[in-house]
Amino acid sequence: MAESAKKKGHIVMIPFMAHGHLIPFLALARKIQETTTTFTITIATTPLNIQHLKSAISTTISSINLVELPFNHSQYGLPPNIENTEKLPLTDIIKLFHASTSLDAPLSSLISKITEQEGHPPLCIISDVFLGWVTNVAKSLGTRNITFTTCGAYGTMAYISIWSNLPHRKTDSDEFWVPGFPKNYRFHRTQMHRFLREADGTDSWSKFFPPQIALSMKSDGWICNTVEEIETFGLQLLRNYLQLPVWCVGPLLPSTTKGSNSKHRAGKESGIALEDCNEWLDLKEENSVLYISFGSQNTISSSQMMALAEGLEESEKLFIWVIRPPFGFDMHGEFKAEWLPEGFEERMKHSKRGLLVHKWGPQLEILSHKSTGAFLSHCGWNSVLESLSNGVPIIGWPLAAEQAYNAKMLVEEMGVSVELTRTVESLISKEDVKRVIEIVMDKEGKGNEMKEKANEIAVHMRKATLEKGEEKGSSLRAMDDFVRTILQI
Repeated sequence: MAESAKKKGHIVMIPFMAHGHLIPFLALARKIQETTTTFTITIATTPLNIQHLKSAISTTISSINLVELPFNHSQYGLPPNIENTEKLPLTDIIKLFHASTSLDAPLSSLISKITEQEGHPPLCIISDVFLGWVTNVAKSLGTRNITFTTCGAYGTMAYISIWSNLPHRKTDSDEFWVPGFPKNYRFHRTQMHRFLREADGTDSWSKFFPPQIALSMKSDGWICNTVEEIETFGLQLLRNYLQLPVWCVGPLLPSTTKGSNSKHRAGKESGIALEDCNEWLDLKEENSVLYISFGSQNTISSSQMMALAEGLEESEKLFIWVIRPPFGFDMHGEFKAEWLPEGFEERMKHSKRGLLVHKWGPQLEILSHKSTGAFLSHCGWNSVLESLSNGVPIIGWPLAAEQAYNAKMLVEEMGVSVELTRTVESLISKEDVKRVIEIVMDKEGKGNEMKEKANEIAVHMRKATLEKGEEKGSSLRAMDDFVRTILQI
């Protein structure tokens, strides 16, 4: 702790145990370090997640401390060596949420140890929006709690309000109003994940989310992974609802990787060498390729997969598809040819019209390539930011969490998306696929309008993190304000 003694204070960060949360937390830690070197930063999580973080930062010199918190998976009915959502079936993910509350005692012990060694408590604990219990730990140990939502403002607002109020239980209609939104706004039952649709206040999902969200709303402020200029409406709603400071410090994006041994941003080996991917893209025309990926945690059903493949082939558009086994099968297992039209992968490879990448792909590099013209996405927030930061419009296929609310905003507020379908349960035809792909990839008409709007948003996102002389972008100013605030608290 000799180096820590020279610092002005310590920030402890604790993410939820999922890749889509770990990586933004790491990016936030780096952003704080870029803003000021006066803080010691520690990320605390379970042992296996620490290994993921070490793998993700192995190529960079980092002064971020990584501290393991003991974790008893068996107490909550989790399989051995399962400490994040990656290999959990959907039905068991709620067990991991409940298990996250067991980190209370190890975190308290860590904070007490830091306080003893440094002579005062950490400046603050930055915790995931799902780990509301950290608010009580912080208050009991004489420090402050800042909530970090790894999602955007609009999606966060919809998600926390729906879980807190369960408005769909108060009407027989498929459409309903969500508290905190304008009275004329309507959400639809199909935009809700199955477990949220069925939530009644007594189930295991209801027993976790409303209490944790309520505690997070008692923190000293929120950090949001978004940009002030692109989410003015969502931020207005979120700030009104929380009645707390909300600092927009996004986009928190992973740095692009270099070299053939590049790893996925969460420490995963890519299913294709970056050079091979770039070589394929370099031969294609500008904005001619559709990129398809459903994120690290999601996949679609076998019938949906078949319809998507058939629609792609009939559209005759170029594509890169990061593909995994369908829903109901081991998503990390071997891919079977029977899940696609007979001879599909061979035909695409031979014609050079399609590139199928199994398991993981270099997403940020694909989206930043000039040949990529659109992204068929589950609308997870990290993917949305990566797409929009490169001016790439989105075909929405939300599958879980707040993704359907992100998709709603992309369509209705930003005008950069068309929604293809929702959830893994929906029926979809090859005709649906072909029609939507043609709309979004049309270089005139609606497709061109979406591309122009996506490019405008990309400009706002770049400006938010730029510094020109005395002038700083909005996200840099927000980070400065956050730092000043925690030093004064």
